[in-house]
Amino acid sequence: MARYFNDPEFRRSLLKRGKGFVREHKKWFMAAGAVVLALFVWYGIYIVSGLPSLEKLENPRPELATKVYSEDGEVLDQFSIKNRTRTTLDKIPNGLVNALIATEDKAFYDHWGVHLARLGRALVKNVAYLDLTREGASTITQQLARNLYNLQGARESFFDKITRKIREFITSVQIERNFTKEEILELYLNVSLFGRGAYGIESGALMFFGKSASDLTVGEYTMLIGMLKGPGYYDPINHPERAYGRRSLVLGQMVRDGYLTPEEADSIRADTLSYRITDPELRAGVAPHFVEWIRQQMAKKAEEYGFDLYRDGLRVYTTLNSRMQQFANIAVDQHLTEFQRGFDATWNWEKAPDVLRENIQKAIRETPQYKRAANRDERDSVTLALESDTAFVSKVRRDAQTIEVGFVVLDPRTGHILAMVGGRNFKTFKYGLNHVTQIKRQPGSAFKPFVYTVALDNGYPACYELLNQPVTIPMPDGTRWTPGNFEGTFGGKYTIRDAFKNSINLVAVRAILEIAPAKVVAEYAKRMGIRSTVRPYESIALGTPELEPLEMASAFGVFANEGVLVEPLAIVRIEDKDGNVIEENTTERREVLNKETAFLVTNILEDAVNSGTGTRVRSFLPYHFPVAGKTGTTNDYGDAWFVGFTPHLSAATWVGFDDHRIKFTTSDGQGGRAAAPIFARFMKSVYEDPALAYPIELFPQPETVVTDTICVETKKKAQEWCPEKTSELFNVKYPLALCDKHTGPFWNEGDRRRRIDW
Repeated sequence: MARYFNDPEFRRSLLKRGKGFVREHKKWFMAAGAVVLALFVWYGIYIVSGLPSLEKLENPRPELATKVYSEDGEVLDQFSIKNRTRTTLDKIPNGLVNALIATEDKAFYDHWGVHLARLGRALVKNVAYLDLTREGASTITQQLARNLYNLQGARESFFDKITRKIREFITSVQIERNFTKEEILELYLNVSLFGRGAYGIESGALMFFGKSASDLTVGEYTMLIGMLKGPGYYDPINHPERAYGRRSLVLGQMVRDGYLTPEEADSIRADTLSYRITDPELRAGVAPHFVEWIRQQMAKKAEEYGFDLYRDGLRVYTTLNSRMQQFANIAVDQHLTEFQRGFDATWNWEKAPDVLRENIQKAIRETPQYKRAANRDERDSVTLALESDTAFVSKVRRDAQTIEVGFVVLDPRTGHILAMVGGRNFKTFKYGLNHVTQIKRQPGSAFKPFVYTVALDNGYPACYELLNQPVTIPMPDGTRWTPGNFEGTFGGKYTIRDAFKNSINLVAVRAILEIAPAKVVAEYAKRMGIRSTVRPYESIALGTPELEPLEMASAFGVFANEGVLVEPLAIVRIEDKDGNVIEENTTERREVLNKETAFLVTNILEDAVNSGTGTRVRSFLPYHFPVAGKTGTTNDYGDAWFVGFTPHLSAATWVGFDDHRIKFTTSDGQGGRAAAPIFARFMKSVYEDPALAYPIELFPQPETVVTDTICVETKKKAQEWCPEKTSELFNVKYPLALCDKHTGPFWNEGDRRRRIDW
């Protein structure tokens, strides 16, 4: 070493020797240089290829949740991949922005996307400790770049981390060139994760505190800002000590930068927070069956309009009323909780072993372990194990004998669906069967109004009499149908009003044979809103067509709406994230029945509630309350219905079982007992609620429907000398003939003389 510094000739000889070595290996050095240059070019291209496009930089599109709103402004649920709701900076408290800047990037307004001094300090420390994650130097803009364009992978190697940092650096500079500082803050607060799947400050505020970001207190928003560093690690529910410690640091930073006084910070630290977790994973929402039905409709519309239901932040405004939905949930829960206990006490699986066996086998085939089985032997092993698993079998039995329900309410004047309970599992529902829109069941006697509507609409008065006598009808398949009454009795004559009110089967069959042909009844049902197929057989008099509860509620709404059909409507308006209207829906009104017939049917259905098969309704609603409706019960108590209406609301209730072979075992399975109380409980709650403010008013009687006096014996317009008289309603279009028996004061003279002679 001493010779090198003291002997110039020695140094020159070494230099010549080095130059010779280079000249000798020149090709190798050139090749190595080319490789290094190629690697630099490749790495540059690789970095650029992972950068967001210019279009994305200029028009960033964070994934936004689609919100579903009730007609009274409540958020029913949302459709999203990420739970994110957009808000604007002017709706965010100023203190929240100050807390963010003080904690995450105090030089935010002074840099151009990257804080070089801070980056240098962090780099020195990280290299010294050989740990790139020891100290962060990301600005708010860099964090935005990472969140907005997914620049960070799930598992990063050392090389990946270096690459990401360079991309963040470049992207941050581009963001600063394209957006103002305020726009950057707004974007950042709308895309950042605040924990539990809530992206954006608005979603975070709703998630943890059940309120909008604009209503957050200082204590609340400093907690949320503190969580940005690690939403799971600083979750205030699972890790309160960490969360409050982190919030204390945020408050300290705000004091340091002059946003809070030390006294204010101490006061906030002393204040504990109350949380209202609204995590969609923890609850099904107030109207899960309705929301899922909306989702299915929106999925079809997405193909038509080209939007992304889960990313585009749409706003879907529906017809459902959240208060009425809560009343519907309560009515179902109150009635069926008690009703289920009664059924469980009478049901005996020993009388249906085959049904139980089939349900067990079906449940086994749906288990994950059965689906994972690779071959028949493994499947047999899983089957054997589960068949002997007492807990598994008990659950299958319990699920199979669970009473199901479909309950829907709509406004017959607008067609707006106001409440929908699609099943017993409304508290935990995710995806499954909606018993309002996805089942078709026989309505039984609840179909009879269509039969008698045809008769009344074609001039037969409500006092028209029909025989209550057995009848045998040949069927298209060669069999003979011999219907009977529910009680097994028969005899005499019944007026349309009395037969309708008391649901006399044989009279309904006589009506369809003599005065209301099956083909015409089917046509009327279709005209009134029944979309399901109604084959024109005489048996439809007893409700054999399979129908949905929604179409029954709609069709009965025709009576309440004076003969006008308004098709059911669920979605009023769809808007994009900026408030532009994508679709707006209105309903068409179509007169399908004259108002005189609609009122006459309504009046008889009021009788059915007051003194007929629907009297259970009066256990909840007083007699001055105007309500009309019809019960329905199918063979062996398989399906129970009550379809009814008030002047403002029409509703259908179905109660039964998913497995048709499971039926009610006692007369509790009648529509009046199994279904009507749900309708009545709901209506009582609605009409007693001052916030809904529905008035108690009578069904409007047309001027062309008049009350007249008839002879009890002949059912014709009474004469002065008729011994017994009663009142009846008539359509003036069809005048009633005078009684032709009691024509004078001595109408019974002949009978008197014969009795004397005898």
